[in-house]
Amino acid sequence: MYKIYLDDVRTPIDSNWVVVRDYDEFINKVDELGLENIELISLDHDLGDTAMREYYTNVTDNFYIDYGNIKEKTGLDAAKFLVTKFYLKYPQRLSMGGLQKRNEKFIFPKIVVHSANPIGAHNIMGYINNFYKNERQPQNCVRVQILHNTIDDYE
Repeated sequence: MYKIYLDDVRTPIDSNWVVVRDYDEFINKVDELGLENIELISLDHDLGDTAMREYYTNVTDNFYIDYGNIKEKTGLDAAKFLVTKFYLKYPQRLSMGGLQKRNEKFIFPKIVVHSANPIGAHNIMGYINNFYKNERQPQNCVRVQILHNTIDDYE
């Protein structure tokens, strides 16, 4: 089973993570490995310059994200991709009742968020926990701290 770490600048100290740096690399890696072979995914929200600019412009002062100002895909887009991929693989779950969902095997990685952006992290956790709730699963997507290095540490 694999663990995927999506972040444009940080690298976890634990070398057991598969590190991907942007949305496209994330999509390709999930497609390559398959959801059923991934046990854990840790998401960063801000994955590029315009997302970081939005963080420093709006989030730190106004506690608001204007996604119209962000040109690259974010960790929230990665979360939406995962849910869409799940329902494309298991479309029958869209018409199941709650009891049936509880009795059927749920094959989906655990998702956590390590983003420093509190509003972006909240948006990802809310999206994933709503998905879990609809799937009658524990709403356990939380913000975590994963020990890491940054790209600057290597320069």
